[in-house]
Amino acid sequence: MSGIQGARERARREVTAAIKDEARRRLAAEGAPKLSLRAVARELGMVSSALYRYFPSRDDLLTALIVDAYDTMGEAAEAALAAGPRSDPRARWILVCRAVRDWAVASPHEFGLIHGTPIPGYAAPRETERAGTRVPLALLTVLREADADGLLEPPPWGEPPEPARADMAALVAEYAPELPPGTFAAALAAWAQLVGLVGFEVFDQYGGAITARAEFFEHAVGRLAAEAGVGPV
Repeated sequence: MSGIQGARERARREVTAAIKDEARRRLAAEGAPKLSLRAVARELGMVSSALYRYFPSRDDLLTALIVDAYDTMGEAAEAALAAGPRSDPRARWILVCRAVRDWAVASPHEFGLIHGTPIPGYAAPRETERAGTRVPLALLTVLREADADGLLEPPPWGEPPEPARADMAALVAEYAPELPPGTFAAALAAWAQLVGLVGFEVFDQYGGAITARAEFFEHAVGRLAAEAGVGPV
C-alpha cells in the first residue's frame, strides 16, 4: 500500500510541476491578468475538471507561482549570505543584493509577478508572507550579525521621524529586537530601493540612459550599505 501511495504522490508532484511550468510559460507570453486555468489545462491535454483537483481557482495557481518566485529569489539571497564573509558585512550585503539582481534578470517574468503591476482581482493571501520576507531577512541578518560583531555603525540619517517610530518599534520587536529603530528603518528603505533598482533594469526603465547597468547597480547598493551602517558613507 505504501508503494502505491508513494507512486500517487510522485505522480501528483509531477502533474503539479507541469501545471506550474505551463502557467509560467503563459505568464511570459500573455501576462498574469490573462492567466486561465482552462487555457493551461488545454495546453497540457487535461480536462478543466482534472486541473481543478490541483488548483481549485486561478488565484490558487497564482499564489503557488508567487510563493515559488519568492522562494527561489530568497534561496538565491540566502546562498549569497552564507557564502559572504561575516567579517566584511559590506561585501556580504552587496553579495545578497547582487544575487537578487542576478535572479531577477534571469527570471524577469517571475520578478514581475511579485514586484510588478498588481494583478486585477487578485489579493495575495497570508501564505505568501513567509516567502516574501526571505530577502529582507537576509539583509537584516547582515546587519544583526554585524551588530553582534561590533561592525555596525549608526545610520547616518539618524532615527525615523516620530510618526513612523511606532511602526518601526513593532517591526523591530518582531524581526530584529537587538537593532535600533533607525537601523531597521534604513534596512527597510534599502529593501524598497533594491526592488526599485532591480525593477528599473528588468522593466527597462533606464532606456538608453544607463548602459553600464551592473556597475551602476554595484555603486547604488554600496550606498545603501553605507546608509544601513555597514559601509563608508
